[in-house]
Amino acid sequence: MILGGGLTGISAAMHLTRPWLLVEKNDRLGGHARTDETQGFRFDKTGHWLHLRDDYTKALIARILPDKMTPVARKARIFSSGVLTRFPFQANLHGLPPEIAKECLLGFIQAHEEERASPDRPPPANFEEFCLRHFGPGISRHFMIPYNAKLWGVHPREITAEWCSRFVPRPKLDEVVSGAVGAIPPELGYNISFQYPKKGGIETMTRALIKEMKGGEVALATGLDAIDLTARKVQIGGEWRPYRAVVMTIPLPELLKRVVNLPPEIEQHAARLRCTTLRYLNLATKSRPKADFHWIYVPEEKYPFYRVGIYTNAVPSMAPRGKGSFYVELSDRGERPDLADITRQVAEGLAATGALKGPDDVLFTELKDIEYAYVVFDQHYYAAVNAIRPWLEAHDVFPRGRYGFWTYNAMEDCILAGREVAATIEARLAAQDRPIIHA
Repeated sequence: MILGGGLTGISAAMHLTRPWLLVEKNDRLGGHARTDETQGFRFDKTGHWLHLRDDYTKALIARILPDKMTPVARKARIFSSGVLTRFPFQANLHGLPPEIAKECLLGFIQAHEEERASPDRPPPANFEEFCLRHFGPGISRHFMIPYNAKLWGVHPREITAEWCSRFVPRPKLDEVVSGAVGAIPPELGYNISFQYPKKGGIETMTRALIKEMKGGEVALATGLDAIDLTARKVQIGGEWRPYRAVVMTIPLPELLKRVVNLPPEIEQHAARLRCTTLRYLNLATKSRPKADFHWIYVPEEKYPFYRVGIYTNAVPSMAPRGKGSFYVELSDRGERPDLADITRQVAEGLAATGALKGPDDVLFTELKDIEYAYVVFDQHYYAAVNAIRPWLEAHDVFPRGRYGFWTYNAMEDCILAGREVAATIEARLAAQDRPIIHA
């Protein structure tokens, strides 16, 4: 049984050799890796740029999408203090107002010297301390702390530092100095390049993966009603069905809500799982975008967004000829705003960044919400998941994927997780199927 038809569920179905049933509550597969079209403009569910590091996924994508992907060298920027600087902020201080650049550079040097003098200090207690220790007060104050507060929806002091080792670049001292004086350092970060379908948005890749699924059935527009771990059966569409193993990719809290007779200790851990929502705009423009970047990060609170991406700067086919297709990730997670009002605020902000020729260049917007977006790695996170995951697996329920495993990852990680869980299940069931030989 595969619960959830996002990339992890699709990948699990691709790699399983035993019969499977994939259950998806929506009317098509893909999860967040889907693309919608309005008036000839295409929009993913915010940015879904494909960053590949693993040889297996590289070969897989090349095989299922021959000549249908385009490689793109990243153009990411920071917009702060009224100027655009290169990404990451901490290694590209040149171009900022001189006093801010000086503050950031001296703070980084001080943090670097303190780290050299005391390498055996206890690890940072939270992400705020991580930023101050590794980047200094200036970089932390002007970018790291305000940006991540907008991204996560909670202050960085509420987040542990363990999540960020792969996703937050830590430049060396010479790289920071080079970036501060204008001697441009090499591109940094895990996402210095990416691939993207030449046509159709990210769902082109998703549909190619779906074609690889064999040996099972798909039930669309069908949600999970309940799961009985003791009896090893699930209720879908009002019908109870037995399972031998479950690949669980739906959000972890949603599964736990549906467990029959959930043990009190697991219920207590489940209550501590936190996740922020994501509200964003699909935005279409009347003319080609003024800026050439693929996405920007915006730390300042006066702007209603924290990240903006331009699909058409990577692949022009995402909009009619000569027009632009954007996603705009909004900071506000409160009551749903009036579309006209938030569109006006966003258009004025985008004009200030140089992304638009002017606010009147906006053709239309669509306001969207994602209920589960960013898992919050707070002080309860590891105790909770380290109790819940093995308890589920003891009942042959395998949580995987961004929301099933309850983590922060990328599309490639989901594809690999589906492959891994398929192999894990095959091995476990094979062991269960072996005859018992009595002496």
